[in-house]
Amino acid sequence: MSCKSFVVPAPEQVSLPVAGSDAEFPVRRIYCIGKNYVAHVREMGGDESRDFPIIFQKPVDSIIHAGGTVPYPPMTDDFHHEIELMVAMKSGGYNIPLEDALSHVYGYGVCIDMTRRHLVETPITPNMPWELKKSFDHSAPCSAIQPVEVVGHPDKGAIQLSVDGELRQNSDLSLMIWRVPEIISTLSRYFSIEPGDIIMAGTPDGVGPVLPGNRMEGRIENVGALEVTVGEPA
Repeated sequence: MSCKSFVVPAPEQVSLPVAGSDAEFPVRRIYCIGKNYVAHVREMGGDESRDFPIIFQKPVDSIIHAGGTVPYPPMTDDFHHEIELMVAMKSGGYNIPLEDALSHVYGYGVCIDMTRRHLVETPITPNMPWELKKSFDHSAPCSAIQPVEVVGHPDKGAIQLSVDGELRQNSDLSLMIWRVPEIISTLSRYFSIEPGDIIMAGTPDGVGPVLPGNRMEGRIENVGALEVTVGEPA
């Protein structure tokens, strides 16, 4: 068997720990869902109707593990937290039927969609690419993954985030507009869902700014917890 050589160093495989196991979950892609809690849509000044969800991606190497540090990113003076349910996929494909969607889930975790809410020295325009606000380095803190065999398929339960002990976000998974099976089925119409994909399933209301030195602690009932610290600019 031949061994490939590369002209520059090959990137390492990004992975997440699996709770209760020495094995790791290899991450292939990160899909993100926006506008998935009515109260958050309302606080952002959006239309509260059940519109098609916002879909975007983050780079795989933007993952920060639990206990890590999220550097304050450049080109912003308004850096926000958004706690979300993380869905880890073990299989999939195209056009997954709604009734089969959950059979493709490996497990669940807690994640934070870090957001540059305001971009400095950048023209204000409705066509500003979401990548600049969402898909930057270190923007995806993620917890260990809890297998379905342990936690089932959570569709209700408290989802909370505190900053330095102050409760900022406090909602319930039951208030998601688009539920996990709908998200998976919808994504699979446009992308082939594959083993190693993770989905960040949207944030509730209460998003707000953080500064260097702040400690963020996210929790989802019966799923897990995630603690990270905001660091100085990279």
